[in-house]
Amino acid sequence: MQLQESGEMYLETILILKNKYAQVRAIDIVNYTGYTKPSVSRAIGLLKGGKFIQVDSDGYIAFTDSGEELAFKIYERHKLLTSLFVTLGVDEKVASEDACKIEHHISDETFEAIKKHIKGIR
Repeated sequence: MQLQESGEMYLETILILKNKYAQVRAIDIVNYTGYTKPSVSRAIGLLKGGKFIQVDSDGYIAFTDSGEELAFKIYERHKLLTSLFVTLGVDEKVASEDACKIEHHISDETFEAIKKHIKGIR
C-alpha cells in the first residue's frame, strides 16, 4: 500500500515520540502535533488498515515491520536534509520545514546520491 504524505508524517511523529517516551498512544500524537483527536483517530485507523501500525487493547501503538522501515526512512531523510540545509547557511527552523516538504517527494535515487555526496565531503 502506498502511503500519502500525511500518513508518512504520522509515522515519523510516532517514531519521534517512541524515541522520547518508548510507549505512544493517540493522545500523545494529539499533544505533540496539535491536531484534533478525530483527525489523529482517523489517521491511526488508516495506518492500522494499511498494516503500518498495530494498537493494543490499552491504546499503545506499535509499528509493524513495514511501518517501522518507512518511519525510519522518512526520519533519516528529514534529519539528513535538515543538516544539509543548515550547513548551507539556512536557519534551522526553515531548514527543518523545507526538509519536511522535500522528504516525502524526493526519489530514493536522488536521496542516495545526496547521502553519498555528503559522505564524500566528510
